Parts: sequence; C-alpha cells; structure tokens
Amino acid sequence: MATHTHPDLAPNAERIRVSHLCVSYHGVVALHEVSLKVNAGSICGLVGTNGAGKSTLFKALMGFVRPAQGEISINGLPLRQALRRQAVAYVPQMESVDWNFPIHVANVVMMGRYGGMNMLRIPGRDDHRAVRESLERVELWPLRHRQIGELSGGQRKRAFLARALAQGASVLLLDEPFAGVDIRTERLMIELFQQFRAEGRSLLISTHDLSHITGFCDEVVLINKTVLAYGDTSEVFTEENLARTFGGSPAQLLTSPGLEPLPEPGREPWRSEP
Repeated sequence: MATHTHPDLAPNAERIRVSHLCVSYHGVVALHEVSLKVNAGSICGLVGTNGAGKSTLFKALMGFVRPAQGEISINGLPLRQALRRQAVAYVPQMESVDWNFPIHVANVVMMGRYGGMNMLRIPGRDDHRAVRESLERVELWPLRHRQIGELSGGQRKRAFLARALAQGASVLLLDEPFAGVDIRTERLMIELFQQFRAEGRSLLISTHDLSHITGFCDEVVLINKTVLAYGDTSEVFTEENLARTFGGSPAQLLTSPGLEPLPEPGREPWRSEP
C-alpha cells in the first residue's frame, strides 16, 4: 500500500544532528553539551534514568524549549525550517493524554495533517486518503469512528503511530511506546518500526526496557544530562557504559531475557497537563 510520505524521505541522509546543545530551566541545567547524530533508516534507543534529560531532548527536537546554546538540524535543515515541513512527529506517553476528550480516532490521525492545511483546516481528498492509509496500516480502520478513550492501550499507541504516518514525518520520536501494551501489540509495533526503518524514516525511542535495545535497535544513545556514549548498539551497549549511565553495574540487564532480534529489513488540544 502506498502511504503518504514526506519528501525528505531520502536514503543515506543524516536525519538528526545535535551539536553542543545546552538547555536549562530557571538556572538548573537539564542538558549540557549534548552532541549526537542519527542517520536515515535507523532505529535508535534513548536510554537514561528518570531526570536524565530524555524528555528535554525530545522537547528540544520538537522546538518546545529554547536552547541556551547549540544547534539542531533535521534532514540537513535548521530545526525551525524542518518543523515547518512537518519532518518531526511525536508519539507521547499515554499518561500525558486526556482520554475523555470527545474526539474520534480518525480525527486524531487527521491532526497529523493540520500542518499542511490552510488556516480553516478543511481536509482535502489527499488528507482523507492519508488518514485511511495510515489507519489501515496500523490495523485500526474499522475503529475509526470510536472515541479515542474507548480503545485499548495498544490500540491507542497505534492511533498515534497512524497520526505520525499521516503527517508524513521522516523523524519519529517515541516516548516509552511499549508501556502497557500486550505481547501481540508489541510485536505488531516492532514490525511497523522495522517497516518505517526500511522506508528511510528514523526513530528515536525512549525506553526503560533494555531488552528492546538489544532486540531491534541499530543504535543507542546513553544519556545523563549529557551524552555519555552513542553509536552502534553492538559497540555502545556494554556493561561499562550502562554502569556509567545508571550509576551502578547492571550486568544482569545485559543478559536478561528479552525479544529475539528481528531480521534485517534489507538494509494538542486534548493533552492533559503534567
């Protein structure tokens, strides 16, 4: 099925570049000298303790916080220009959403199209087509008229993935995407992530489950206010680096049972207040 894709989905491109990024809140440093890059067609895990700066990095990549210094580029463009081109999509933690808001699944997904509409936000034929294709892809088209809060936890996650697809983003930021989902939904989501990677999209996934890093992430970023290490998972995801990240020696996490690696693919108005 041909889905609506962003014109920036070019192969062998650099999707995300962060250079010497510093962010502070009321004089308290949240991120210091953060530098990293993520290439096209990559699934990158973002790992750190609570308060390590993962959420702040996401906010910076979405343009929600103003850095004290440093630069961010997406697809080789300055962040603001890339955001105008709808290049970045965010899939939030489910706890941050007001599920009682009276909006249907199809309308949630249509919100991903708003950036390309005029001020009246009247959807056209292409918008409706993109919504349908995205919902079909995540297996939610039959539930398009359901109120978003009536969906199960896994279905809600897939609805937000569909919104990102409808937007046509080349960069997807996913905040704890596997929290609260069953095994079947987790497998389906991982298969979708693999497909996104094969299409040239790049995914930055914040997760506390380290088994997912070894299961399917190509790269990993270890963060604690600054980037402690990043690069290929096989090189960076070591006991020594995890000890630096978590302040201990979580060797058992490297050997804990997790997902089997999947085969290579051919290499808002209703957000609740925190």
